[in-house]
Amino acid sequence: MKSLDEIALALQGFDPQALSVEKAQEFIKQLVHPPVPAATEELALMQAFGRVVAKDIVSPINVPAHDNSAMDGFAFDGKQLKHGSLQLRVVGTAYAGKAWQGQVGSGECIKIMTGAVMPDGLDTVIPQELTKVSNTPNTTTIEIPANMLQAGDNRRKAGEDLQLGLAALHAGMTLTPAAIGLVASLGIEKVEVYRQLRVAYFSTGDEVLSLGETMREGAVFDSNRYSVLGLLNRLGCTVVDMGVVRDDPVLLERAFQQAAAKADVIITSGGVSVGEADFTKSMMKKLGDVAFWKIAMRPGRPMAVGRLGKAILFGLPGNPVAVMVTFLAFVKPALLQMMGSKGKPAPYLRAQSAVELRKKPGRTEYQRGFVSTLSDGTLQVRAATNQGSGVLRSMVEANGLIVLHHQQGNVAAGEEVDVMMFDGVI
Repeated sequence: MKSLDEIALALQGFDPQALSVEKAQEFIKQLVHPPVPAATEELALMQAFGRVVAKDIVSPINVPAHDNSAMDGFAFDGKQLKHGSLQLRVVGTAYAGKAWQGQVGSGECIKIMTGAVMPDGLDTVIPQELTKVSNTPNTTTIEIPANMLQAGDNRRKAGEDLQLGLAALHAGMTLTPAAIGLVASLGIEKVEVYRQLRVAYFSTGDEVLSLGETMREGAVFDSNRYSVLGLLNRLGCTVVDMGVVRDDPVLLERAFQQAAAKADVIITSGGVSVGEADFTKSMMKKLGDVAFWKIAMRPGRPMAVGRLGKAILFGLPGNPVAVMVTFLAFVKPALLQMMGSKGKPAPYLRAQSAVELRKKPGRTEYQRGFVSTLSDGTLQVRAATNQGSGVLRSMVEANGLIVLHHQQGNVAAGEEVDVMMFDGVI
């Protein structure tokens, strides 16, 4: 396991006092590691939603198991289409759920329902609404105009979705609702997944009040704890809620030691800025291998990262918006890596800025914004008026973060920008 100094030396241009977002992300990627193979458990499929698959899930069957009809209509041998228009006699009906018994010869067809097994020798289905049906007391016939179909149309082939012996899901994929349904379609009842990460969180500071305490001058109620716990729950982590810890060396040391013993990851908020009159930074240094950064970003410049025992530590800033932004930019990708996820982050949305945005090159800015669709279908994003890192209301009113990259300068009205959308994130 590399020390923080060794990781830093390996990164070209690494400067903890003026660190770009990209360099910080690269550092953290080297700091954390995927779970060991032993850190897995077998769960019933119904209990596995949101978990990360620990080994490939191989299909034990073909899906679908048989050639079947993609719609309600009439099934016949498609080779007859080469003769032009057809008139076929209906000799039976095939229903979903059981195979039709009988023979279909030349000049004949069967009525077939969606999902019904295609009888041997039949490979084409014409939708019932495209046929002309004629009935006599003893016979039903259909007419198929020339050049309407090709042989094989409207047939779903056996194994078209998944073939026997092939991986349905690969290790590192998340069991989303669609993935859960896919596994269920294979008849698989249990899956092997990585265990949930245990993440301990506490807020720091004498000025921070827990809910239920009496408000006093200069104090604030702890919102960070609730925002971070919500973000952790969204990721499927097991959360160890340690509340608010006062600026007291004894209390802080005890909290860090308890967190390191209980959790894979420790997250704190507050106490990592230069010149703060508390003991959080000194206690981090005393107990672990911790680096303190000034990241070239807004909001969220101060941040601490490191190890306390076997636990990874993230010391986030104290302002509510900065806490959420740094979590999304740095902590979330690290947690996903530790959970065994191999999924790529969601791509940024591109939208036109409704107004001019002022920015100096040399730092990454995350501005709260609201994306809407104009009458012509253009996506437009309007930045929140107040971008203060303590204005929590703006995170509720926005539906995404406008990401202005490190080397980017001022943005003219109408110019496209990247947006990290909030849906499913916060």
